[in-house]
Amino acid sequence: MAATATEAPVSLVKKLDEGRVRLTDELRNRLFRPLPADRWLSWALAIAITVVGGVLRFAFLTRPRADDKAQIFDEIYYVHDSWSLLHHGYELDNTDTVGAFVAHPPLGKWCIAVGEAIFGENPFGWRFAAAVVGTLAILLLIRIARRMFRSTLLGCVAGLLLALDGLELVQSRAALLDIFLMFFLLAGFGCLVLDRDRRRRTTLEALEAGQPSLRRLPGRTMATVPWWRFAAGVFTGLALGVKWSAVYFIVAYVLLALFWEIGVRKSAGVRHPWRDAILDETGWLAAFVGFTLLAYLATWTGWLVTDGGWDRDYFASQHNGDTLPPVINALYNLGRYHFEMLNFHTHLDAPHTYQSWPWQWLLLGRPVAYAYSSHGVCGGPDVKCSAETLALGTPTIWWLFIPALIAVLWQWISKRDWRSAAAIAGVAAGIVPWFAFPDRTMFFFYALPALPFLVLALTQSLGLVLGDEQATRERRVTGAVLVGVYMVIVAVTFGYFWPIWTSEVIPYTQWRARMWLDSWI
Repeated sequence: MAATATEAPVSLVKKLDEGRVRLTDELRNRLFRPLPADRWLSWALAIAITVVGGVLRFAFLTRPRADDKAQIFDEIYYVHDSWSLLHHGYELDNTDTVGAFVAHPPLGKWCIAVGEAIFGENPFGWRFAAAVVGTLAILLLIRIARRMFRSTLLGCVAGLLLALDGLELVQSRAALLDIFLMFFLLAGFGCLVLDRDRRRRTTLEALEAGQPSLRRLPGRTMATVPWWRFAAGVFTGLALGVKWSAVYFIVAYVLLALFWEIGVRKSAGVRHPWRDAILDETGWLAAFVGFTLLAYLATWTGWLVTDGGWDRDYFASQHNGDTLPPVINALYNLGRYHFEMLNFHTHLDAPHTYQSWPWQWLLLGRPVAYAYSSHGVCGGPDVKCSAETLALGTPTIWWLFIPALIAVLWQWISKRDWRSAAAIAGVAAGIVPWFAFPDRTMFFFYALPALPFLVLALTQSLGLVLGDEQATRERRVTGAVLVGVYMVIVAVTFGYFWPIWTSEVIPYTQWRARMWLDSWI
């Protein structure tokens, strides 16, 4: 009998005296399925894949070099802004004399500044931090996927897919903001998954200890305060401190946490799971949002504790030098700054050669050329050469995202699979809101925050191909062969496109052969 909102499944829970319950193995697995036992092997494999991904991201990191065009695409803005933050605490204009208005919060540029502080203002220095977090994102996704799917193999598959994706590779090799946005959002999601696991484990332990069921989950104690959820709020706030588009993930994460709380109550047989989840968790979810906002505010520390930033003295300039009390004055001026930032983004509609629309992103309809050069030697004197850094996803990965999303959507509808819901929520938060701004200038790399969730959807679909533990040996062997062949195809595709992701000088004919769609040129 299926579980309902009012009683636990008869086949799963048998009532004992005084309202206590005897748990079946099926209920234990519903509440908290144990992780695979290969802990040390899983870490060894995760680290090995991460090292491979790191080598790919750090190799030839200085290309294109200073003798050509060292700064690519928006690096011309962010490198200077990062240098200004490092030396002054706020961004300066091109004259390096007064505070400059900037359209994005400062944290991503502070991250870039770390590399500049260590290695200097050079291509390796300003791209170092992006390469580090792009590499760490691979490790994060491996561990998150392993925990979600309870499979070391699928965790490794997810990590390899991210390591071999061209868009993530290019963004990890450029002093741009989006890789930091993706990293912090992924870290926040990982913390939410840990919070879900902890909640379900403590619920199972309470039931096993004889805690009465079918009425209400026990109240939270210091041992069950959702610290991981608060950590998720901090990381989400840091993501917001890179780009405001993280705001959509706040909504997605709050909804995921709420529905997971409803789900654990249903599994435990609570009589009113929806009502109790809303009553019990509203305060904790509000605290999650509070941590998000505090973390975001902290990213503006440099601007707040100095007095030279753009519009830092706005109130005084409008009131003949009078100011509000110190903290209120600073926050008022920051609010004014945010109003101008919002105005900028809502009116950003200037045409751009490489702009694209959200419906094109999963189809790789219009990637962005960060740099292109016909200089260099690639053969004889009459051979025309090309060197490009093209923000293009690996086609054999991206062109499977749509069927993968359809597959996990069916899993969600038919089996109420929470993993499918999580992947879909992340993709929706990363892509769907952009459809509301048809006149805004947008680029393909705006889809980067959704990429880990797209990879999770594809990984889950590959897991369906592999078959579950109940599948026959022949079925699993066939599935393993198919998945293995697919991963080889992905690796070969990655190698083929490597030159146009890393500004390697190749003959023009070879470059042109890699332009599979005319819209890539």
